[in-house]
Amino acid sequence: MLSEKYGRTYHYPFSPGTTSDDRINHTYWEDIQQIGTLTHTEKLDGENNCLSCHGVFARSHAAPTTSPWTRELRERWELMKNDLGDIEIFGENLYAVHSIEYRKLETHFYVFAVRYLDKWLSWEEVKFYAALFDLPTVPELKIDSVKDFTQASLQQQVISLAQEPSVFGSRDPQTGMDCTREGVVTRNISEYPVSEFARNVFKYVRKGHVKTDEHWTRNWKRARLIWESGKEKQNELETDR
Repeated sequence: MLSEKYGRTYHYPFSPGTTSDDRINHTYWEDIQQIGTLTHTEKLDGENNCLSCHGVFARSHAAPTTSPWTRELRERWELMKNDLGDIEIFGENLYAVHSIEYRKLETHFYVFAVRYLDKWLSWEEVKFYAALFDLPTVPELKIDSVKDFTQASLQQQVISLAQEPSVFGSRDPQTGMDCTREGVVTRNISEYPVSEFARNVFKYVRKGHVKTDEHWTRNWKRARLIWESGKEKQNELETDR
């Protein structure tokens, strides 16, 4: 294995979108009380990809990915690879539509974490390295001081954030109807050791989120960017004239 894959993020116990192989952190409140400040970010519906000096990886880090929906990202990596060193950049690749179709995407890759050797870097450093390589980060929804919350009020905060639409305009590709965001990821705003990942990152996923089967890769389609949608509408108007 060329590098260690991204750890599995444990669900909050009140996350309704768990499946049979998901893990739940039943002691999340005890873990959160050891953290000073939390940041809540939007959980985007794509593929977890990692950019390291060794290549572009999907969930498995045994070998770099060669999937067609990472072609654009692999081209970008070619321009970055000699500057990454021991930095590994993790992000959500939205090039292929999964269970949510986003209508306001400006690009297809959004950074959510950066690993440096045995540490997951702070959220500020994640934003720093993303900007350094001219990459956007996942939407930051809220920053909270843990001391300002009870367990019940934190739970309500996460559920409330999860019930909003995506920052990028979320639509169900099967029905064409607007829908809520996939969920929320809460993390320690500070850096923490790789070995402590499960005690510093938590997620909430909406109920019944995954509507595409495991073979979505056979009939996948590319997600349009916001400027492409406008261009398409303009072409339609010109055709109608």
